[in-house]
Amino acid sequence: MPGIWIYSEDSAVARQLLTAGLELKTSMNQAVGVLTPNSEDAQSFVAAGADKVYVVRGSNPWPESYAGAVADILGREEAAVVLAGGTLRGKDLAAKVAAAMQAGLVTDAATITYANGNIETSRLIYGGLAVCTEAVALPAFVTIPPRTFAEAPAQGNGAGEVVTVEAANEDERISVTNVCPIVRQGTDIAGASRVVCVGRGLNKQEDLSLAAALAAAVGAEIGCTRGISEDYHWLPNDRYIGISGQKVKPELYIGMGISGQVQHVVGVRDAKVIVAIDTNEKSLLFEAADYGIVGDLYEVVPLLTKALQK
Repeated sequence: MPGIWIYSEDSAVARQLLTAGLELKTSMNQAVGVLTPNSEDAQSFVAAGADKVYVVRGSNPWPESYAGAVADILGREEAAVVLAGGTLRGKDLAAKVAAAMQAGLVTDAATITYANGNIETSRLIYGGLAVCTEAVALPAFVTIPPRTFAEAPAQGNGAGEVVTVEAANEDERISVTNVCPIVRQGTDIAGASRVVCVGRGLNKQEDLSLAAALAAAVGAEIGCTRGISEDYHWLPNDRYIGISGQKVKPELYIGMGISGQVQHVVGVRDAKVIVAIDTNEKSLLFEAADYGIVGDLYEVVPLLTKALQK
């Protein structure tokens, strides 16, 4: 089935990619298919508009071990475009499959369109200071970060086909002897709908209680800049937002005492509403903010928290 194909080991991400795939379907006039290792979610892809779903099933549980099977299926189907989830494992698999199919690969695309017989993408470079636009000849592979698109909604009773393929994905050269999961505290901040973020404007660790009270008043998770987590160790590293940390896309982001360097702003620029609180009216965060309060956070935040609690 020549057309647009989607792969992610994460079914939520695959449904997000399906939104982009269905947009390409309109412009390319080609079918949309999904490859997934998650058999329990196959019908949800069909309901969301997939014309065909391959359930790739193997004895090796690691998603990256499916690269050979995925390449075989895409080769038989003569895929024109492949959208892969921009997770660590998704990028690993996309690179292997693209190399096997001798196809061009673009990573971390923020937009994707079909024009002049090519796939055109845009992505941020230089820490968000510039946008790179690229055109890739077909067949083209593109990785897209999670939450770039909303999940494709169910459209009723889809008529797509579900096919199960057994994959020989064992590799005796590699054996996993132990797995130590990362212990996270609280909700995954990357998926939070509201975030209160603290920076070096906070004088001491005990003052995090100001952020905690404000976060409780608006139902938010607490994030921080790199200095707060890596230099001061006041919050875990998984709370650090920025170019090499978490990328968030909340409905509301409130930054307290943050200078707004580009390395941090690139991690919050997709927030729907940005609020900045800082004494320095030249703080760069004000340039990215929808609302700004110039003032001492030790005076402003308690007043704001009290008002929100009413």
